[in-house]
Amino acid sequence: MPEVFTAASMSLDGYVSGPGESGFDKLFAWYGNGDVVVETTHPDLTFRLTEVSAAYFRRTAARTGAIVVGRKLFDVTDGWGGEHPLGVPVVVVTHKVPDGWPRKGAPFHFVTDGGTEGVERAVALARELAGGKDVAVNAGTIAQQCLDAGLLDAVAIDLVPVLLGGGTPFFTGLAGAPYELEGPVSVAEGRQVTHLRYRVRRAAGATG
Repeated sequence: MPEVFTAASMSLDGYVSGPGESGFDKLFAWYGNGDVVVETTHPDLTFRLTEVSAAYFRRTAARTGAIVVGRKLFDVTDGWGGEHPLGVPVVVVTHKVPDGWPRKGAPFHFVTDGGTEGVERAVALARELAGGKDVAVNAGTIAQQCLDAGLLDAVAIDLVPVLLGGGTPFFTGLAGAPYELEGPVSVAEGRQVTHLRYRVRRAAGATG
């Protein structure tokens, strides 16, 4: 059964970025600390992973058919130059379609509905585009809204042994907290990272 999941590299104290958008060199060091070359759709973006992390990454990528992201990540990456590194369709949740978009041949779709309704519509569209595969949602606000709306099935954490002391938490301000998760349903021990996956436990009568 295809899942809607969110994933992020996270510090031991629960942050996906440090103060002032710092700490990424620590959080993503595992992308370059191995001998297995993993290529993406971008020739200039090649990872060198350990065998364990490479198997984990490839398995996740093979299962992912579409991605939902927010406008901030879209802008930071400049729309990945028109193609996401995983080579899958991307649905962008935004208040306004960026100038110059959509672009011919670029598999990017824009949902401009506000609030939870916009996220729900984005996830529904991503499910259609995913072709029976999983849908990944951007960690942060979108993942939080998906969790509160009962749309999130799983949480994947690449747990990195570093303490950032502050910054952006993986989750914050959840309307329906506390949430209970099942698992970990999978564990993979990489080098300086532990890949964990948890399943979101549905409350009785919940849908999504």
